[in-house]
Amino acid sequence: MIGLTGGIGSGKSTVAGFFADLGITVVDADQLAHALAEPGEPGHAAIVAAFGDEALNADGTLDRAWLRRRIFSNPEDKQTLEDILHPLIRARMTALLDAASGPYSIAVIPLLMETGQTDMVDRILLVDIPEDLQLTRVAARDGLEVSAIRDIMATQADRATRLAAADDVLVNEGDRNSLKTAVKRLHTQYLQLAQA
Repeated sequence: MIGLTGGIGSGKSTVAGFFADLGITVVDADQLAHALAEPGEPGHAAIVAAFGDEALNADGTLDRAWLRRRIFSNPEDKQTLEDILHPLIRARMTALLDAASGPYSIAVIPLLMETGQTDMVDRILLVDIPEDLQLTRVAARDGLEVSAIRDIMATQADRATRLAAADDVLVNEGDRNSLKTAVKRLHTQYLQLAQA
């Protein structure tokens, strides 16, 4: 199993999509976190129990903007949320990956190093971009201020740490076609490793 990781705005989702287009099973931790926090899911009830009705919109769904502000201003609340969601995400991800067929699978785990989940994967694939490009892309995509983006980046492993831990690195400084070509090369390599 390949662990796909990278900082915010690095292009993880784009890379994961290219692997999925090649027929590879991709399971994304962020998508699971979102799904597990929907009403009726175990994460939803646990989050409401921990944070109260303030965490809810009028329709009973989580007020994600409120929750995001709360956890970024309070490390204890961030830890509480992670303690709720991370075991649920890991269990669901493991079940989905265990059920996957195919020569290999991809687990998209943005905080792979930070959450100590490297034991789940056989190889680490890092999508890497320079910090200035990261700031530009996230600002354009999410409309966030640079200070807010830097706050998010501060909660993630730094670039040097990620590079040191990676088995494979995709540098995402060019266009989509260059990235797609690089993914195809890695796919060929992963097929060879799976057969070995």
